[in-house]
Amino acid sequence: MEVQQFYYDNKIVKNFIYATIFWGIIGMTVGLMLAFLFIFPNYMEGISWLSFGRLRPLHTNAVIFAFVGNAIFAGVYYSTQRLLKARMFSDLLSKINFWGWQLIIVGAAITLPLGYTTSKEYAELEWPFDIAIALIWVVFGWNLIGTILKRRQRHLYVAIWFYIATFVTVAVLHIFNSLELPVSGLKSYSVYAGVQDALVQWWYGHNAVAFFLTTPFLGLMYYFVPKAANRPVYSYRLSIVHFWSLIFIYIWAGPHHLLYTALPEWAQNLGVAFSVMLLMPSWGGMINGLLTLRGAWDKVRVDPVLKFMVVAITGYGMATFEGPMLSLKNVNAIAHFTDWIIAHVHVGALAWNGFLTFGMIYWLVPRLFKTKLHSVKLANLHFWIGTLGIILYALPMYVAGFTQASMWKQFRPDGNLVYGNFLETVTEIMPMYWMRAIGGTLFIIGMLILVYNIFVTVKNASKVEDELAEAPALERVSKKRVAGEGWHTWLERKPIQLTILATIAILIGGIIQIVPTIMVKSNIPTISSVQPYTPLELEGRDIYIREGCVGCHSQMIRPFRSEVARYGEYSKAGEYVYDHPFLWGSKRTGPDLHRIGGKYSDNWHFNHMYDPQSTSSGSIMPSYQWLIRSELDKSQTESKMKVMVKLGVPYTDEDIANAQKQMLEQGTKIEQNLYSDPDFVTAYENDKKNSGEDFVEMKNREIVALIAYLQRLGTDIKVKDLEDQTTQN
Repeated sequence: MEVQQFYYDNKIVKNFIYATIFWGIIGMTVGLMLAFLFIFPNYMEGISWLSFGRLRPLHTNAVIFAFVGNAIFAGVYYSTQRLLKARMFSDLLSKINFWGWQLIIVGAAITLPLGYTTSKEYAELEWPFDIAIALIWVVFGWNLIGTILKRRQRHLYVAIWFYIATFVTVAVLHIFNSLELPVSGLKSYSVYAGVQDALVQWWYGHNAVAFFLTTPFLGLMYYFVPKAANRPVYSYRLSIVHFWSLIFIYIWAGPHHLLYTALPEWAQNLGVAFSVMLLMPSWGGMINGLLTLRGAWDKVRVDPVLKFMVVAITGYGMATFEGPMLSLKNVNAIAHFTDWIIAHVHVGALAWNGFLTFGMIYWLVPRLFKTKLHSVKLANLHFWIGTLGIILYALPMYVAGFTQASMWKQFRPDGNLVYGNFLETVTEIMPMYWMRAIGGTLFIIGMLILVYNIFVTVKNASKVEDELAEAPALERVSKKRVAGEGWHTWLERKPIQLTILATIAILIGGIIQIVPTIMVKSNIPTISSVQPYTPLELEGRDIYIREGCVGCHSQMIRPFRSEVARYGEYSKAGEYVYDHPFLWGSKRTGPDLHRIGGKYSDNWHFNHMYDPQSTSSGSIMPSYQWLIRSELDKSQTESKMKVMVKLGVPYTDEDIANAQKQMLEQGTKIEQNLYSDPDFVTAYENDKKNSGEDFVEMKNREIVALIAYLQRLGTDIKVKDLEDQTTQN
């Protein structure tokens, strides 16, 4: 039998590890800044690109795609070569994958703080980046599949199954959720509207968690936990059941993010049913990981790598128990829109993704650099500080979530809300926000300990070189199943068939949920009184999106007594038919805004944006004074309206031709309303004197467009006429 010599590419793994550590520090630091913005809302006052609304998507993207993404590539590139007994298919593709991914991250770090965003959760990057992500992901998949096809190991190990499913599913999710029509180089509108956009987004959003933050890490778990423990995987059969049931069931669960919303009831119920079923394969994987350590618990007590991995798998188990529980309607009614969800998300992110990444780094670096870790004691210190950080982060957020839900829903005997002022809830949970910030600080301190430990380890080590390996060439065997060969054993030596079956498994749920919602118009009842936004309101909506207001405010009133009493009539599907994208939100740091139109005067909104604490004592909303100073860019209004027409919004040619005139008229009315405030008149006249030729009339400023949009929200329907206005198509 011919034995072939070849070299593993260790340098690409080293590069991805460095990128993981670097972007981890950046992403977590931005997260800590956001935590302190809850406590000191104006410590970045006046700096638009450091406001909460713009930094939040930067934090989520940096942690998910920069920190976790680079960790995935590092682990996959290392383990794939050794599991397949082959160098990666192409060194060039590896380099394109690395540098292309870093350039996308840098682009995100520049554009998101500048306000270029689609506002869609975990998919905020604008259309040029969506194309770039798709191309780099194809490069990664090409490299992975090419390596599989030239492998020297006949059967594909379980980790490879998860890598294949990750590549296929993320590609499908990203492409379909990112379908949008460009207006300009960094502005686009989603092709989906309202309810349809919400369903597609959370089909993507939930499964981005599933197939970017979970399945690749399960593959890494199946490789690195046995390696670190020097033990075989507990159960091969359980890994088969885990894989196929997980990828089939996961894809159905997205609608559980939209319970009690305007989403059709059948889609909500499907999401609930499959979310509950998801507990079984998820815990099957957790059990398989933990029981792999049977007989190695003495080693766990002293080995920081295994400690990180045990807590990571436990965190995975906690998060995947909580997910199905949160999908139950009675639990979701309590938790949704509260800080409970923040706790849930961060248990998964910090424990499962963070700790598994740390364990992998501590295991990999000494092997890549042919040395010992500088300090096991420091690694253990990192583990304990990080664990304490997770506890101090998560527990207060659970308490905050329960507190919010309880206070929002309490009524007096006379039928009025006990806590009618939303800010009473905010004041009550401020101590929890302090504890969250302390927990986040501890977690970052642990990360800095890792940086020091790895830096000294690398500094005193030899240079990373490609590793010599040898293995016999793969001999051809029958394509058919041979006697005594199980069907899955046969499938493990057939990567093309395995990939096709995995693709079919993940497509079924998406097709059954999404196609009827998009193609069957009767699923989304229309309301005759709902009209498109005026040109000025459309511009104001884009400012609302740019400033990330959706990160703190929902626009979805659920059919609960407490919400109707607090906000007004519950939201109807037909009210959102012209919303590209939807803006239902996922967290209420501030109150819901769907019925805000007409509730307050234009002056109130003006003062609220200038100094939120002046209108709402105790508010933790930052000021948006740049909106009051900045001139509204009207140069693309007609282009935006033309794109909306292509998406089905019924603007006429006359509407588009008169857009500038309509904006001026509506802006002038708002400016006149602002004159009713003497303080505004004084400040405005002083501004006019001091500005000279650079003076911009108030009717042409961004704040006026935003006020126009806010005053429009929820005003298209009147409850008493709703039944007469509703028609079924």
